Amino acid sequence: MSNLVNVPKNGSLANTNSNLNFPSWSNWIDEIFNRDLPSVFTSNFNTGISLPKVNIKETSDAFMVDMAVPGLKKSDFIINLDNQGLSISTEVKKEEEHKDENYTRREFGYSSFKRTFTLPESIDGNKINANYKDGILSIYLPKKEEAKQKPPRVIKIS
Repeated sequence: MSNLVNVPKNGSLANTNSNLNFPSWSNWIDEIFNRDLPSVFTSNFNTGISLPKVNIKETSDAFMVDMAVPGLKKSDFIINLDNQGLSISTEVKKEEEHKDENYTRREFGYSSFKRTFTLPESIDGNKINANYKDGILSIYLPKKEEAKQKPPRVIKIS
């Protein structure tokens, strides 16, 4: 007789020697939330901005950070440099009201994110600049002169 335990994908434990087909506690809870409640309770409540992805590219002179955040205005962003920490955040609140003869409908929304990066000491914090165009926030992080990669040079032997 084996005492091995099957671990299904949902994480519940099931005894392989048991002939009883009782649902596990986690299966029962999952079924309640996925079948018995209206879809509004099982939907994703966060319909605002998720944490945006970034592309970071290094050249010999600088780092470039590109963040895809469509649908915003450049005035929606807050970019801070505190010591070697660069933080990029936004907070957008939206309210709409529609009045008709028999009803008034109000809708509101809120979305935000904050991404923080620790910059290397080789960054010249006084020359950082950013722009926002076509849904892409681009931040240029230039390196200090002494940190820039110099081209190779030939050293003559005397």
